[in-house]
Amino acid sequence: MTREHQGGTRGLAAARKGFWSGLRFTSLRLRLVLVFGLVALTAAVSASGIAYWLNREAVLTRTQDAVLRDFEQEMQNRAGALPEHPTQDELQHTAGQMANSSQRFGVLLVAEDADGGAVYGSSGGLGGFALSDVPESLRTAVNKEQKVTSANKHPYHLYWQRITDDDTPYLVAGTRVIGGGPTGYMFKSLEPEAKDLNSLAWSLGIATALALLGSALLAQALATTVLKPVQRLGVAARRLGEGKLDTRLRVSGTDELADLSRTFNSAAENLEKRVADMAGREQASRRFVADMSHELRTPLTALTAVTEVLEEELEFAGEGEGGSFDPMVEPAVRLVVSETRRLNDLVENLMEVTRFDAGTARLVLDDVDVADQITACIDARAWLDAVELEAERGIHARLDPRRLDVILANLIGNALKHGGSPVRVSVARADDEVVIRVRDNGPGIPEDVLPHVFDRFYKASASRPRSEGSGLGLSIALENAHIHGGGITAENAPEGGAVFTLRLPQDPSPPADEEAEDTAGAAGDGSKGKDAKGQV
Repeated sequence: MTREHQGGTRGLAAARKGFWSGLRFTSLRLRLVLVFGLVALTAAVSASGIAYWLNREAVLTRTQDAVLRDFEQEMQNRAGALPEHPTQDELQHTAGQMANSSQRFGVLLVAEDADGGAVYGSSGGLGGFALSDVPESLRTAVNKEQKVTSANKHPYHLYWQRITDDDTPYLVAGTRVIGGGPTGYMFKSLEPEAKDLNSLAWSLGIATALALLGSALLAQALATTVLKPVQRLGVAARRLGEGKLDTRLRVSGTDELADLSRTFNSAAENLEKRVADMAGREQASRRFVADMSHELRTPLTALTAVTEVLEEELEFAGEGEGGSFDPMVEPAVRLVVSETRRLNDLVENLMEVTRFDAGTARLVLDDVDVADQITACIDARAWLDAVELEAERGIHARLDPRRLDVILANLIGNALKHGGSPVRVSVARADDEVVIRVRDNGPGIPEDVLPHVFDRFYKASASRPRSEGSGLGLSIALENAHIHGGGITAENAPEGGAVFTLRLPQDPSPPADEEAEDTAGAAGDGSKGKDAKGQV
């Protein structure tokens, strides 16, 4: 696959992803398009409905008025000229003449012959327009004689009604000849007008659909114009959250979105300055601790040598081998020895912490038997009588023996100091991990202290800020576990006592020293990239 094809595929995938992400129900773009669509649909339907109703009434009224006017005129001219008792042939002939008018409607004439019987004449012959086709309500209204008054000068009037037969609309009307004569009914099909109205309805429907589509496209374009700065702001905020503090937004225009972009840029600039300031202070603090630790090592080395001599003198004096100490001085000498040893441990711990913080800590991996390593750690510190070991030999792992010793010494020593003996240490294999559990015989860890046991310099009791430990042991143990690719958890056992669980991979991959080098290199690159501003 060529590079151009790969780039095109990625671009198509990104466009498709952006399209579907824009159609999420919670998307502001989709909601904006829906609102525009609903407004346009409401307006278009309302306008189309009003237009259809007005046109329908205009078409039907115009047709109806023309037909009724023609029918009324034909009744006066032709039906009015018939004798009082016409024959069927006369009615039939007159109905045919009336039907041949310009409006082309069917006609039915009803009269009485000389014998008082009903005589019918239809323009369509025997199979044409019949009296049964006329609604009964219309016949009743046509034949009902009205009272003649000053406002009503005629006893009979013209009445009409619209009906539907086999989905075809018709106009039916009827009236009587004033002054005596036959009764006439008219039957007019409105199918041409209905077809015109249906065509109009289809046209209005298509116009409504086009209006809806146009509104959707307009909403999409407007949403793209309005939401694009918001999307850029979201991308910039995500980049800022990922730690890319040099991210800035391009500012164009003078509207509210431009003001928002300026505010974001100002906030990002202030945040970058604050973080840079804090990073500088933290780096200076770490450098100070490292330098101080290194500077203290030289006098501490001398002090340690002196205290070792003093400690030997104390032992000789206690054994009566010629050494002697003033009873008033002996407590001070013992205090100096213990505090010098404690200060030496503190400096070593601080140097170890600075190596972890600087990313310079390295692993020297070796294939070790975990049970042998734990036994060596316990034996070197004379804890054999206070520790119960449940470890099966033959569980091997690639670990750094020195750092594993540091972890075990801190966990077991902490259990002996704060939990009490006997301390139980167990080793097991779980998947590709080695699990080491250290459980003490004490009251357990208070629930409010449990989340902070691995914090640096954390003291469980604020009333006893001074103790034999530095408050760094568990923190250093956790860092050593992390550099192996493992971890340590602390909890309270249901039956009492605290349990620290150490999990280490049997074969760290990739090696933690390479990871540390990569991390250090990335940190170095990041510190050099502050001049290049990331524009979104």
